[in-house]
Amino acid sequence: MRLSIADVLAMPVVRAGEPEVVGGGSLDRPVRWVHVSELPEVAELLVGRELILTTGQALTHGDTATVDYLKSLAAAGISGLVVELGTYVDELPPLIAATADAYDLPVIALRRVVRFVEITEAVHRVIVADQYAELEFARTAHETFTALSVRRASLAEIVKTAATMLDASVVLEDLTHRVLALTARHAATSAILEHWETTSRLLPDSDDSVVPVGPHPQRWGRLILRSQRVPTARARMVLERAAQTLTLHRMIERDRFGLHRQAQTGLIDDLINGRISDERDALALAATLGLARRARYVPLAIDVAAVIESDPVGHQRRTAAMIDAAMHGVALGKATALAAPDHGNRVNLILAIGRGADLDGSLTAVCTAVTAEVRRVAGVDRAVIGVGAESESLLDTARELAQAAHIAEVALSLETSVPRAFYRSGDVRLRGLLSLIRDEPGVQRFAETELSALLRHDIRHGTELIRTLRQFLDLAGNKTELAKRLNISRPTLYDRLARIERILDIDLDNGETRTSLHTALLIRDLTSAVDP
Repeated sequence: MRLSIADVLAMPVVRAGEPEVVGGGSLDRPVRWVHVSELPEVAELLVGRELILTTGQALTHGDTATVDYLKSLAAAGISGLVVELGTYVDELPPLIAATADAYDLPVIALRRVVRFVEITEAVHRVIVADQYAELEFARTAHETFTALSVRRASLAEIVKTAATMLDASVVLEDLTHRVLALTARHAATSAILEHWETTSRLLPDSDDSVVPVGPHPQRWGRLILRSQRVPTARARMVLERAAQTLTLHRMIERDRFGLHRQAQTGLIDDLINGRISDERDALALAATLGLARRARYVPLAIDVAAVIESDPVGHQRRTAAMIDAAMHGVALGKATALAAPDHGNRVNLILAIGRGADLDGSLTAVCTAVTAEVRRVAGVDRAVIGVGAESESLLDTARELAQAAHIAEVALSLETSVPRAFYRSGDVRLRGLLSLIRDEPGVQRFAETELSALLRHDIRHGTELIRTLRQFLDLAGNKTELAKRLNISRPTLYDRLARIERILDIDLDNGETRTSLHTALLIRDLTSAVDP
């Protein structure tokens, strides 16, 4: 606990001296240490937050010296001054009380003689014990979060651990203020989440209850403490350790498979990242792992909608089952492939199809078989395949895997009554494409930069300028039609649009500006529509 002047005065050894507050500031001031001194120049030796014990010798050199003495103590930032009466002074004159009040310096008189050494021992015992407790707490926090990192705990478990250690509610959100994980303490979850975006937007990163998550150049979220009962220093330390663990959680490669799968995963990773730059070397290495030579290579990405698996081991097993199923489907389609797990519920494939074969026919046969097999994996509800550009170069194909992954994720977000064997880039639309990248910190930062000033204005002033902007853009800037839709006069509409331009420092007549704002609103729609 943080020891205050009031706590010191409540100690039996101090109460025995019959303490009386003569004047000055709040008794809630923290006490870092207790110092005994009779020197008039003691302020030169202090660093702040000390409680000074004295018999009052420095108060016997006249009014001017007394005022200078008290003023120097206040300037040194001491917690307070305790004067034992009887040795040098019998009473503290009104001048001392007035000076104490003027400089916000608590001055306490002890009307009975006490042994100062007993006071210092009692106070220092509490301070040292408190410091030891904080060190023990810090050690426990370090060991706890290290253990979570080692066993790759889930986001929810990391947040829950922080909340349990602090006995307070803790929220993890992304850059668009969507709640990713939450553990509620002493409050209902619904109460914490009510108007969450409004609450969160008004909390700056500099607030003591907020800790950014992610390496400094690539922040991707924030941890927020929703309590006033936890000491700030302790809360900050726990939140920072939790944030470090969350960062490692995102960075660590979580999937571990057999040697053959590891070799395929390693080869694909080397191809993607340019560590293999010679086509012949790439083909030779791929051939040793079962990929046919003299073929056309097609990048595939399989994305699935599946039951959320919070257990890392369970997630690893399902990913392994998906790869097994995909490779079995490839074999049923009479083709060969390399496979590697990707982030989340995705598997990447480099498929080899004979140069003389009908490409679309072969792709349809292979992809139909693959999706059928993957859907049989426990927990998988739906599977789609994204296809990138084919090539006779293995290196070029590997570089197209990212595009195939993009297409697959977009395709998974599309609603369709007739499933397709596979999707190419021409099969997806703008909203679906944005859904692919909505969770990227850079995209979230873009949307926030474009709209945050207007959103804050609406929150603080109870306006709906963001709604006006949305309809203005949906109508392609048709002000006449917008005024009719909003049922307001054109001058009123012009005033609203002018306010939007001032708040965002933009020109709504600029085509690129409109495109940026409309894109930001679509990103906001997609992120807001996701159930946290």
